Amino acid sequence: IIRATSDAHPMDVLRTAVSALTAYDPEVADNSAEATLRKGIRLTAQAPTLVTAHHHIRNGSDPVEPNPDLGHAANFLHMLAGEPPSDDAAALMDTDFILHADHGSNASAFAARIVAGTDANLHAAVVAGIAALSGPAHGGAAENVMKMAQAIGEPENAAAYVKALRKNREPVMGFGHRVYRAEDPRARHMREGVKRLSKEMGQPKWYQILEAVVEAMRPYARLGVNVNVDFYAGVVYYLHGVPEDLFVPIFAMGRIPGWTVQVLEQFEHNILIRPLLQYEGELDRAYVPLEER
Repeated sequence: IIRATSDAHPMDVLRTAVSALTAYDPEVADNSAEATLRKGIRLTAQAPTLVTAHHHIRNGSDPVEPNPDLGHAANFLHMLAGEPPSDDAAALMDTDFILHADHGSNASAFAARIVAGTDANLHAAVVAGIAALSGPAHGGAAENVMKMAQAIGEPENAAAYVKALRKNREPVMGFGHRVYRAEDPRARHMREGVKRLSKEMGQPKWYQILEAVVEAMRPYARLGVNVNVDFYAGVVYYLHGVPEDLFVPIFAMGRIPGWTVQVLEQFEHNILIRPLLQYEGELDRAYVPLEER
């Protein structure tokens, strides 16, 4: 399946491959808590293998086999680059996965719960979560932050760049959140790690650009426009040589454990989630036969 879809977007490949895994999972139809947890663990491990295998195949190279001696985050970086990462780099990617694992009733988690509410299996719910996350309004922020950093180019350009955006009433990528009116508490756990990784990779300017943007945005913090977790994530991926269209699949990899827990909770006291709609259109309309329309 991965080879057949090698030209497709990585999120489409991940969604299709997770759906196809139902044919290989012996517990796919078992919605007990124990089986669902085991399936969630398997999917958590399988997703990085799928993403990196597709990445190599579409570039004409052979996939890198998982290394059972490495942890989850380190294994992803190993399968991506072909060599084990430093301990610091692996720890930062692990932090990134943990911070993205779950975040309340966001669009993808709610989509997973909707599917679980029908008594569908975990794979179906995760496919729904991936589909919801693939929309740029939900999962595209980290990619846009990196594009912004590249457009700024140097730290000294950040203030003028931010000023121009605000003057045109355009958003500054990586700032603002639908839930938080203060700084996203997840962001602070990424900041120092990004600083160290930038130095390790010999590219400290990317961290410096981000910090210059934060400083330029400081006057807007009182309005509730603060840095969010995606602000630092994009630079982490970029420094590891991750292409931009893999940024959201990495988000999905981190979120699979969260979707699994949301589904487990839904299954505990399951109900069909069926919101009612209120019709606001024209009433008492006369029926016109099809041939007279």
